[in-house]
Amino acid sequence: FKEAAIWSVVWVLLGCAFGVGLLYFHPGGQQASLEFFTGYLIEKSLSVDNIFVFVLIFTAFAVPAAYQHRVLFWGILGALLMRGFFIAIGSWLLKEFHWVIYVFGAFLIVTGIKMAFEKERKMEVEGNGVVRFARRLLPVTESYQQDKFFVRQNGKLWATPLFIVLLLVETTDLIFAVDSIPAIFAVTKDPFLVYTSNVFAILGLRSLYFLLAGVVDRFHLLKLGLAIVLVFVGVKMLLVETAFKVPTWLSLLVIGVVIGG
Repeated sequence: FKEAAIWSVVWVLLGCAFGVGLLYFHPGGQQASLEFFTGYLIEKSLSVDNIFVFVLIFTAFAVPAAYQHRVLFWGILGALLMRGFFIAIGSWLLKEFHWVIYVFGAFLIVTGIKMAFEKERKMEVEGNGVVRFARRLLPVTESYQQDKFFVRQNGKLWATPLFIVLLLVETTDLIFAVDSIPAIFAVTKDPFLVYTSNVFAILGLRSLYFLLAGVVDRFHLLKLGLAIVLVFVGVKMLLVETAFKVPTWLSLLVIGVVIGG
């Protein structure tokens, strides 16, 4: 817990230092720094919601604590690559088809409303589509083989339950990326700022998990807060070409107050 707390602070401080550095080294200066911090706050908040799902996955599969860090390490590495791909696609779409921003905005509003009324999540192992597909595709061992994802038995390559858990973690981030990437494009269309805010939010996720996993049930209002943020960001996107365009500093203030509350 102590190590997780220290590293969580370190990652947040690194993110803040990067945001301050943009003031001096990015051509956008203050505006770029504001956009980074707003995007970083959105992504960090959504990453905390990720932790809820990680707890459900690890509990459902009874993953020993000693193996969880390995899953999260490779899961976060995969998330960085996937988000880079999504951001590249999103940037291209917004550049070539400007009207896509309104699609993103409407999508975020619907997602936010749905999130606000979403029932408590449950993790169904056997009925999960990813689990069923993986087990049809690969032979899976009955028990964990230390912290290995694959083992060779009787000359045949077997996946372990830990690999199935990793697949679920990656799938979870893929789903969250569908929400978070459009949200951050409401703040900035600069791919560099979009990706770096994602990177700094995700890099500290493993430490944050070990810090908050035991008290995650206390964040019972986080889901409502994120729903409000997504709806707000969606509305901001829809107003981007109007006289009511929401300035970045106000977005940062609103998101900070909502998540803080």
